Amino acid sequence: MNNPSKFLPDDFDSSLPITVIAGKETYPVLTIASIRQYGLPVRLIAFEGETREDLIDSFDTAERAVIKVGQLGHMLKAMSKFKSGYALMAGQVTPRRLFKGAHPDAKALLILATLKERNAETIFGAIASEIEKIGIHQLDARCFLDHELAQNGLMTGGKLKVEQAYIDHGIRIARETSKLNIGQGVVVRKGTVIAAEAFEGTDDMLRRANKFKTDQLIFVKTAKPNQDYRFDVPVFGLRTLEVMREAGITLACLEAGRTIILEKEKTLAQARERGIQILGY
Repeated sequence: MNNPSKFLPDDFDSSLPITVIAGKETYPVLTIASIRQYGLPVRLIAFEGETREDLIDSFDTAERAVIKVGQLGHMLKAMSKFKSGYALMAGQVTPRRLFKGAHPDAKALLILATLKERNAETIFGAIASEIEKIGIHQLDARCFLDHELAQNGLMTGGKLKVEQAYIDHGIRIARETSKLNIGQGVVVRKGTVIAAEAFEGTDDMLRRANKFKTDQLIFVKTAKPNQDYRFDVPVFGLRTLEVMREAGITLACLEAGRTIILEKEKTLAQARERGIQILGY
């Protein structure tokens, strides 16, 4: 078997099941399709109201568990039942459900009580640690999607329509805000910060940037200096591309090797059709 991913550990055992903890939309679908393509055993943890129903239905009942957001104890028991060797988190859970609409069980409440700060990073970091404690190795969430990663250079072809100095400014600002754990994206224009991403997410930030109705807007997405890829990967896809079009933003700068472009070929093709440039840096 060819190496399924450069992000797998050196001692990866292909005979042990990989349990994918699947959030919303396309990301977990693509991950699981890639795992299956390599003929590796895969199991599913799905969340009610979050994970796509067609993905859930693609698993036999003995190879899946559907739980409510917050049921950490249930999730750990299911993974043990699956005899999982590995776990992989793929796809976002609706951010507001981390604070409202979750159903934490006793195990989750115990973990939450130990956290001095409650945000996506601390919560999912604590979950990853609990998974490791029961002998299941938490994989880098880029595993099996190597082919979907952003590459250096102008991936949509042609010549850049924005001055490099303005791009460099946007990259610098994005890296600084990510250091402070504010967000992983910004929109800039000619040296001015138009919008910065916070808890609301990328798409809402892009919509906010649209209120200025101006040109030469640049969207920059970056990773944190110490990004924990077990549960947090910058992602760009067709939905964000459409929001960019609506907002009049014609350049996206994505950190190469650290940002996943979902359905990469299709996304780049549609970007070219819509006159949107995508640059890897």
